[in-house]
Amino acid sequence: MTATTLSPADLTAERGPFLQFLGDVWVLTRRSLARIRREPETLSNVTIQPVMFILMFAYVFGGAIGIPGGGNYHAYLVGGMLGMSLAQTAPGTAVAVVSDMETGLIDRFRSLPMSRAAVLTARTIADLLTQVIGAAVTALVGLAIGWRITGGAGPAVEAFALALLFGYAFTWAGVCLGMVLRSAEAAQQTGFIIFLPLTFISSAFVPTQGMPGWLQPVAEWNPMSSLAAACRELFGNPNPAAAVHAWPAQHPELAVVCWSVAMLLVFAPLAVHLYRTKAR
Repeated sequence: MTATTLSPADLTAERGPFLQFLGDVWVLTRRSLARIRREPETLSNVTIQPVMFILMFAYVFGGAIGIPGGGNYHAYLVGGMLGMSLAQTAPGTAVAVVSDMETGLIDRFRSLPMSRAAVLTARTIADLLTQVIGAAVTALVGLAIGWRITGGAGPAVEAFALALLFGYAFTWAGVCLGMVLRSAEAAQQTGFIIFLPLTFISSAFVPTQGMPGWLQPVAEWNPMSSLAAACRELFGNPNPAAAVHAWPAQHPELAVVCWSVAMLLVFAPLAVHLYRTKAR
């Protein structure tokens, strides 16, 4: 009888749970990235869309939007667009999860001796890497239209780190959405319905001071407003939210961290639970 030689990667039973989790995450993340290489058009939401939105708001609507306290709208816009370009990957995550469910891929993963959390963690890490591309595209287009960082390199790095933290946490909400919906079309439409008000009822594109009085508290406590204000403050750009007395506007960096941690604590365990219990 011929002996079969197993590679160390095949000896999953001899690895500890944490090492197995890391190995599963690595393999599945590479799978997601390989899919992006085969279908680069899937990056349109972090490459083409940010360019379109920045140019449209900068040159079509920007002339009609005043900044309280003065300041250039182009410089004001990029901080909000950074948060939008990262958060809008969540609907794409939901669509990808539903597609994997429809094709039976998730069922095959369930039948393998791999960590349940690793499947979803790998999905979110792959999306985080695409968010890095989205942040770079947003910054480059901003520089092209005249946006500049005046707050120093250290605060700028902190701003990008906060934006990526928020985008990653928001991706887990997209995973949960994908686990509860039954079709990619439903995931896309539902993500749009949730994402559009979250983005536009905020200070991402316009200052909250110009909104109706009853709507201002909603916008001021919107996590997208906190992220936009934090980025503007750290970049050294015009930040009208600094004159708003709401707690998130006065402490935007801390508010972003709180929102991000809250979303991770809620949506990550919920996503894993849904993955384990969802009917096949």
